[in-house]
Amino acid sequence: MPTYAAFLRGVSPLNARMADLQKCLESAGFRQVKTVLGSGNIVFDSRAASRNSLERRIEGAMRKSLDRVFATTVRSIDELAAMRAADPYKVFTLPRNAKRIVTLLHGKTTAKVKLPIELDDAQILCIKGTEVFSAYVPNAKGPVFMALIEKTFGKDLTTRTWDTVGKVVKAGSG
Repeated sequence: MPTYAAFLRGVSPLNARMADLQKCLESAGFRQVKTVLGSGNIVFDSRAASRNSLERRIEGAMRKSLDRVFATTVRSIDELAAMRAADPYKVFTLPRNAKRIVTLLHGKTTAKVKLPIELDDAQILCIKGTEVFSAYVPNAKGPVFMALIEKTFGKDLTTRTWDTVGKVVKAGSG
């Protein structure tokens, strides 16, 4: 049975309990459900299905069990592990204190962009399929990278740090 990760947009410990999200997915028939960190990352087993189908099923389960829905983006653990192994950041020279982030799109982008795009120490570096790879240097202006990403690709997406994706892969790999 394949293992997947669901990334829920806008989840934090202040607006959703991970235990409630776990129970919600279990009640929807998903197996081996685990949350990773406190920001809406959920690993689970399910029969093979399309991303879209799994996203709709999870959002439906939240609507039913939680009376609240967080936009959901699904990837298989195999896809995420392959992405990590390919490490698209290795061809870029980044500042030592740069944070690497991955934006997960629901489909291939139709935006015509010339990369890299930069704004206040934030850079959109490359696009690989339905993933956008960016980096930023934390500064006093706050999360400028999110404004840059949303201006370029819209808001139907979710973003995680490269390290968080690694933790999700580890949780789903054994």
